[in-house]
Amino acid sequence: MNPDYLKKQNIKVIVSEAFMVVAVIITVIVLALLVSGYWLNSNFEIERNGMLQISSVPTGASVEIDDQASSWLERTNSSKILASGSHTVKLTKEGYDSWSKEVNIAEGLLYRLHYPRLFLQKRQLESIIDTSKYTSASISSDHNAVLLINNTSEWTYLNLDTDNPTPRKINVSELFSSVSLADDAKVGLFTGEILDLDWDYDASHVLIKTRSGESTEWVLLDINNVTKSINLTKEFGADFSRIEILDNNSNNLIAIQNHNLHKIDVSGRSLSAVLVEGVVDFDHYNNEIVFSAQQHLTESSEDTQGYYVGYLKLGDREATVLEKTSAPVQVAIGKFYDSKYIAVLDNNIVTVHQNDNYEDAISNYELSFSPEDIEVGHNGEYLMLIKDLTIATLDFEANSVRQWEIEDHFGRLDNDMLYTVSNGDLIVYDFDGLNRRIIAHNVSSHFPVTITSDKWLYYFSDDNLVREWLIAK
Repeated sequence: MNPDYLKKQNIKVIVSEAFMVVAVIITVIVLALLVSGYWLNSNFEIERNGMLQISSVPTGASVEIDDQASSWLERTNSSKILASGSHTVKLTKEGYDSWSKEVNIAEGLLYRLHYPRLFLQKRQLESIIDTSKYTSASISSDHNAVLLINNTSEWTYLNLDTDNPTPRKINVSELFSSVSLADDAKVGLFTGEILDLDWDYDASHVLIKTRSGESTEWVLLDINNVTKSINLTKEFGADFSRIEILDNNSNNLIAIQNHNLHKIDVSGRSLSAVLVEGVVDFDHYNNEIVFSAQQHLTESSEDTQGYYVGYLKLGDREATVLEKTSAPVQVAIGKFYDSKYIAVLDNNIVTVHQNDNYEDAISNYELSFSPEDIEVGHNGEYLMLIKDLTIATLDFEANSVRQWEIEDHFGRLDNDMLYTVSNGDLIVYDFDGLNRRIIAHNVSSHFPVTITSDKWLYYFSDDNLVREWLIAK
């Protein structure tokens, strides 16, 4: 074969392969720049953008960005690249109310809006059960069940996540010491005062704190099998000041007795040795515990008084000291996406620790008031700092704090919305106080309200538990 011909062919192959390598390199660079937020604008100038990811309930809402319909993001449950800076997002859907929020898009970062809810304007109402004989009620953590309580020992449980909720009696006569048998009654009379009720995540147990006279009593109620319930106060002969459920199905609890922190093994009916002494506040995430405690002083200690914030993973031999404080502080622990954090509230300053060992303070936020309570929101996305009717919401997605006022005592409508009842009006808010709307009237303020499976709005009205359909049929 002609050597010149072979030479030319080799040159063509080399040039072709070189071109392909260059093309691949350029493509990779362009994709990397796009992923990092760089974009070519209408003036052919390179600018760095961010991305908005938005979903809604119900799905398929129309999206407007800065008062203009989006050609790329016409419906929710999709994403769009936006120029960095402030943008107004508005959601609408025929037959529903609207939702809007101003968001700040950061260069090269993703901003997630996953919680917007639009309410059906014309809703169907149905009555579920007569509640005239009940004095209080409690909604489960997953919003799928309710426990109706009266002044007898026969309470009522309803599964709300079904087309036809059926009442089921729960007899608690053997569980509390504050139950007496009236001469003319077939069931006991419940004479105790309920101080607190806390459900585990799968709604199989309710931790109940009651008071009768000067004494308090803790009972872990097994919803599915009452005979397996346990009176924790009697079982351990202990005066617990605080107990919390540690896992999803209440196999383990964490408790304070005489300012000492213990773990309770429910199935083994055992109380651990002291985990931490002098505890004044604590919070937990799975098997991780953060606490505020008084320093354990010794004769050789140079400190005469003081407190510290500590961190303990159950199973570890000792706790880690995160910071020292001059007075007791409030603490919280949570996880936002893949990042765990610990928040410390000291008067009006919130300090957030956010690395593997939580040892370094990452962020500080100063509030205009001194909250009395701190709560971790759904999936750890936000913190709520509360004093009376004043709330400050620390939004980790937006990296911002918003302070706002609420009309009256509030509750959780679902995972991301709050509600209050004022003069019979049911008022709802996003977790940051925005998108305030009145969605129902003639609502009892003495009983809870909830949304179940994004399908039903449950509330109490005129001595009845009623529900409204939230989706168009």
